[in-house]
Amino acid sequence: AGGAAMEPECRVLSIQSHVVRGYVGNKAATFPLQVLGFEVDTVNSVQFSNHTGYDHWKGQVLNSDELHELYEGLKLNKVNQYDYVLTGYTRDTSFLAMVVDIVQELKQQNSNLVYVCDPVMGDKWNGEGSMYVPKDLLPVYRDKVVPVADIITPNQFEAELLTGRKIYTEKEALEVMDMLHAMGPETVVITSSDLQAPLGNDYLIALGSHRKTKADGTKVTQRIRVESPKVDAVFVGTGDLFAAMLLAWTHKHPNNLKVACEKTVSAMQHVLQRTIKSAKVQAGEGNKPNSAQLELRMVQSKKDIENPEIIVKATVL
Repeated sequence: AGGAAMEPECRVLSIQSHVVRGYVGNKAATFPLQVLGFEVDTVNSVQFSNHTGYDHWKGQVLNSDELHELYEGLKLNKVNQYDYVLTGYTRDTSFLAMVVDIVQELKQQNSNLVYVCDPVMGDKWNGEGSMYVPKDLLPVYRDKVVPVADIITPNQFEAELLTGRKIYTEKEALEVMDMLHAMGPETVVITSSDLQAPLGNDYLIALGSHRKTKADGTKVTQRIRVESPKVDAVFVGTGDLFAAMLLAWTHKHPNNLKVACEKTVSAMQHVLQRTIKSAKVQAGEGNKPNSAQLELRMVQSKKDIENPEIIVKATVL
């Protein structure tokens, strides 16, 4: 942008987990959003020493009353004006219900507020899906959260959970995205899937769908497929980074999901390639990198986050 001033200040309320060491939740979302010109106010749903993929972790969990108290403080000072709300991993139903209350209140104040929700519930390993949050979160996401969300970023398993439909083909994935649109969100991005990529087995498919209602009431849907090279490692925080960058790039390209996804996925690729390269060097020849070595190289990727060279192209469907 070469020092070009950003349009009026854009403020994000991000309610996610926090780690002292490493990059997940708010730690993965804040830096990229700030680099891309957003003001970010963070509520830390948990404060842990590190992510739970390590051998050990310690910390505290914020409950719904404490969340309410923090929000009340913002309200009393009249600084609870937001353009975006961003949420990720949550383990507690009452906390999630409180988030919905806050989003609804903020939307009453600002009808243009955009709520970006990553409905983190589980994933597939070797073709088998399993939930890593309590099962009673599913109805809260399905019946309360998704209807107030504007942008959702489920993986394939989460999209199946929310709609109660299995996805085996791209056609079925598009139908599931239509079902998700019908529940509320204008933009649905299935961030990863086990669908067969046209480019081959070394690629991962993400699918995006943006549905806009025109002034005359007709609906226009833009759909895209993104195929990105698989990286052979288990990273943590990638979903949080993805949702944050998608928020930023859809803001900058509001009616062009193709460009927003290309920039998001390309930046992800730059970060992951840099991370795996560095992790392998740290681990040493022939050793498998550990959790600490696989922490995302976020700061080192500042230029790629700010202005990603497009290395992954999206196909319009």
